[in-house]
Amino acid sequence: MHTIMVMGGGFILLGAMMLVARWLTKGQKPSAGTLTFLPVWLACTLVNLWVGVTKAGYPLAEEAVIALVVFAVPAALALGMRGLMRAEAR
Repeated sequence: MHTIMVMGGGFILLGAMMLVARWLTKGQKPSAGTLTFLPVWLACTLVNLWVGVTKAGYPLAEEAVIALVVFAVPAALALGMRGLMRAEAR
């Protein structure tokens, strides 16, 4: 359940970053939010990994697999959305 909640937070963060990018670029480059999202989401995922290992006591090998999934699903959505937005702009 925690994994799904963290990924949901990633989806919310992605949406917020895309809205901010649209607002800052006055609607010209909303896809810029997707590229900004990736390093921020990676940092969030690594913090979640660290908490899982040090505070919750999960082994690093188990937690690393979960962290990969937690990062990959929202990141794949971000990259897919970026591709769609760039294709529409042409």
